[in-house]
Amino acid sequence: MCGRYALALVRQMLQDDYMPVEDAPADDGDGAPRQSYNFCPGYHGIVYRADVPDWGAGPRREAKSTKDAKNTTGEEPEETGAHDDDAAAAATTEDTEGETHYKLQSMKWGLVPFWTKRNPDYGAVMKTINCRDDSLAQPGGMWSSMKGRKRCVVVAQGFYEWLKSGKEKVPHFVKRKDGRLMCFAGLWDCVQYEDEEQKHYTYTIITTDSNKQLKFLHDRMPVILDPASDRLKAWLDPARYEWSKELQGCLKPFEGELEVYPVSKEVGKVGNNSPNFIIPVASKENKSNIANFFANAQAKKDATSDVEVKRETGNKGDVMGTKSLDDVVDKADDGGMGVSPASTKRKRDEGSEDDEGPTKKKEPASSPVKGKTTPSPRKPASKSSRAISATSNATKSPAKGQSTGTQKITKFFGNSA
Repeated sequence: MCGRYALALVRQMLQDDYMPVEDAPADDGDGAPRQSYNFCPGYHGIVYRADVPDWGAGPRREAKSTKDAKNTTGEEPEETGAHDDDAAAAATTEDTEGETHYKLQSMKWGLVPFWTKRNPDYGAVMKTINCRDDSLAQPGGMWSSMKGRKRCVVVAQGFYEWLKSGKEKVPHFVKRKDGRLMCFAGLWDCVQYEDEEQKHYTYTIITTDSNKQLKFLHDRMPVILDPASDRLKAWLDPARYEWSKELQGCLKPFEGELEVYPVSKEVGKVGNNSPNFIIPVASKENKSNIANFFANAQAKKDATSDVEVKRETGNKGDVMGTKSLDDVVDKADDGGMGVSPASTKRKRDEGSEDDEGPTKKKEPASSPVKGKTTPSPRKPASKSSRAISATSNATKSPAKGQSTGTQKITKFFGNSA
């Protein structure tokens, strides 16, 4: 499921649909409902129900032992006096005017029957996260004590279902096309384990056959009730505390329009939570979509970067305007920033001595050697300008006579060449 709405918003949306809310839990604290894009079994969700005592709607029945109940009727035992503290409060809730109050309550997903003595493990809870509608049509069974007296509506934004495609399972998100809250038909119960004072409220979601729109995805779907509809009012009516064909008739496939689309596979990992989980995979809003990744990269490449150009006057800088980064680079050298455009080469004027840089020791262009040497070919110098050599200034050393004394070291290098 997906239940990411804050309680204040849920309360307002329900009231906008003519579903009164007399009481609601806090958003924070122990047992507060979980706001998540990936709502899993065991989380605390938002349940809407009539404000009735913990034994459910209607008058309290005489308690039966577990053994007698199973031997005589095949049903689960009625509740004992564990919730006597709620009896007085329940009597005042059903006030003299006969007005029914409704409330939002935080409950744990995965129903635990009231007769359970110890906290069940996760595997046992997974078996009661859903309840088939056809199982309610049969007398007896574990749901018999709840279907008549403890009916509720589970509030959510939508739900996930996985489509089997070969060896893979592709998650899909399902929500109402009109954007309203989904109201799933459910059952609730209250249990108090042995040697514990705390009460635990849990719920299950009732499923039915899929409608035509979801047949391709799965053969089952939650029972979705329209807000403020006659079916929803009948389902929540505490005056109907005996199971009937009318209540069974409320459990039908949804007849409205739904929106269904594939979403990220990351939703299949318990503990993951992201707003991208309810965004279509092919949507432009989905940042993980590979097509959107390249489109965004191209958009950034095409965008022109702008920088502020400041002219300093004294100790203050005045913003003169905004120029493109390319214009700044082209004119950077003229502005004294010490930056040369990559497309231009440094040149020197012919005959200029100031551009030669620091004085270096001159090396002879050629040394007197025995034999004749062939000079390496060079490109003809341009008439207008001449490139500066990094190893030679291209000037010829003055001729010197040979001395019979000690020879210069350059002669050695010349001979070795």
